[in-house]
Amino acid sequence: GLSISSASLSSEGTAANPIRRVVTLLQDMQKKIVAEGERDEEIFETYMCYCKSSGGELSKTIAEAETKVPQVSSALEKAEALKVQLEAELAKHKEDRADAKESMAKANALREKEAAAYAKESGDMKTNIAALGNAVTALEKGMTGFLQTDTGRVLKRLAI
Repeated sequence: GLSISSASLSSEGTAANPIRRVVTLLQDMQKKIVAEGERDEEIFETYMCYCKSSGGELSKTIAEAETKVPQVSSALEKAEALKVQLEAELAKHKEDRADAKESMAKANALREKEAAAYAKESGDMKTNIAALGNAVTALEKGMTGFLQTDTGRVLKRLAI
């Protein structure tokens, strides 16, 4: 009934009839609501299509992920065990390194001590060799006053 009356009433003029304005307003609202309903239906159908197509893919992805969980868990456990092992090895190597540094320091100190002792002994021996060389030279020349020199005193000390 409303659509027939709207055509006949339009000739009478909308300004004179307040009921006509209300009817026109209601008809416009009905058109908007129907258009919104159609648009909402389209959106709903698009979403449902997406849900149906994505649902299968999502289920497949979930199933694949669930099969990978034990593998990843196993790999994670292995990695954690390897980490513990490597940390233990690292601690051992650090300890070995500290021991090696300590041994090297002791060896260097011993070598320095031995080098100092060698240098002192070598100096003494060189002095003695030089004194013996001078003594041999003096004896070959027949110097009797040789024993009163500094070299002679060193030789006396060595002989005694």
